[in-house]
Amino acid sequence: MVRELSHYIGGRHENGISGRFGDVFDPCTGTVQARLPLAGTGEVGRAVAAAKAAQPGWAATNPQRRARILLKFVDLVNRDMDSLARLLSSEHGKTVADSVGDIQRGLEVVEFAAGAPHLLKGEFSSEAGQGIDIHSLRQPLGVVAGITPFNFPAMIPLWKSAPALAAGNSFILKPSERDPSVPLRIAELYSEAGLPDGVFNVVNGDKEAVDALLADPLVKAVGFVGSTPIAQYIYATAAANGKRAQCFGGAKNHMVVMPDADLDQAADALIGSGYGSAGERCMAISVAVPVGEETANGLVERLGQRISKLTVGPSLDPSSDFGPVVSADARERIEGLIQSGVDDGATLLADGRGARVEGFGGGFWVGPTLFDHVTTDMAIYRNEIFGPVLSVVRAADYDEALRLCSDNPFGNGVAIFTRDGDAARDFATRVDVGMVGVNVPIPVPLAYYTFGGWKASGFGDLNQHGADAFRFYTKTKTVTTRWPSGIRHGASFVMPEGS
Repeated sequence: MVRELSHYIGGRHENGISGRFGDVFDPCTGTVQARLPLAGTGEVGRAVAAAKAAQPGWAATNPQRRARILLKFVDLVNRDMDSLARLLSSEHGKTVADSVGDIQRGLEVVEFAAGAPHLLKGEFSSEAGQGIDIHSLRQPLGVVAGITPFNFPAMIPLWKSAPALAAGNSFILKPSERDPSVPLRIAELYSEAGLPDGVFNVVNGDKEAVDALLADPLVKAVGFVGSTPIAQYIYATAAANGKRAQCFGGAKNHMVVMPDADLDQAADALIGSGYGSAGERCMAISVAVPVGEETANGLVERLGQRISKLTVGPSLDPSSDFGPVVSADARERIEGLIQSGVDDGATLLADGRGARVEGFGGGFWVGPTLFDHVTTDMAIYRNEIFGPVLSVVRAADYDEALRLCSDNPFGNGVAIFTRDGDAARDFATRVDVGMVGVNVPIPVPLAYYTFGGWKASGFGDLNQHGADAFRFYTKTKTVTTRWPSGIRHGASFVMPEGS
């Protein structure tokens, strides 16, 4: 039976009025499981109006009470964790265990945002001048929006919304149309936790909905995660319309393996970070960079042994290491890039094309794929594949490996595996990438640090979560005060100064 989905506006579900719909697939079977209304300017306008009406009352609620609602929301999500994870897996394709991780990493940011009473504190200076005090206030922007990707349908909406809500803004979420059900459940759980109607809204849709949010003058800030071309478009359009924007794009994450590294540990790390969630993570390692031929040969041998034991299967099967990719289009694109690697002369050691899973013939399956002797001019190196494809690019020495990571146009995440503390410290200091792991393959910072890549991976001055999130979702007001007892009569025409 095909489910009928909706938008969530003003604290209730609303049917679409645009007359446009999209299909939500089960990636394991290839069948349509839900029909989704795609918003136009009408639905977006209603969501903005609801958010605008609700925001002043929410901003007037003191930060401690806002934090209590967030903590109640955390309790409700944990109560429903199993059903939420299964729902997420059914639309995305990742395993249930991976979906639990998706939700949990989102909740960590909600828990951090509950520290809003401290994070929103301003500064105060007594006697900045004779009889003069100065203090600053952090105040919400108003109505803000988040445009989030398919690969983390719980985590990224929570990363975007929780700090915004804690800071006193109202929020409009435009989730991916490929897996919208968990974002809709998030809206319901926010309401159940006590969030006032209209403070959190969900409008489902495509570019038309995005453009409506970017054009609406009541939307003061926009956060985005997705591909680099769309990140550039949203950042430029938001700026042209006078909005704040933080937009995070694609990635090509490298992992350098030094000659002194534990090769078994490095191989395990590459298998998990390269093939987990079918490679559909912006922090997935897609390029292994072994230093020296002996290191490369030993690493490739270990990777081959491990790949042969991987199980690709249904998302709800606990024995599956990873599930299908999200769509037929994604599978076609990934397989096309695999063929380009063959055509360009890379050595194909494991071929995931044509993968089959018994009983799930219509699923969007791609098996683990491994290339050796990849060079930087090949399409499989230059493009973000976003699938279970790992490329080995051999480096002659440490300097070449460092240069390779730094010269890539993307700058999201990078890792080095080594026992040498000096090499690790030098690498972490000099590499031109935003997030670095030392013997950690997926260096996603915890909630109280910020997440964000450099170069073509990130657009905007402030990152996601951590203190940056509260800076992004607030504006600073500075107040200079002097009371009559300290005022001398008579006009002054001199520029005030601190002495």
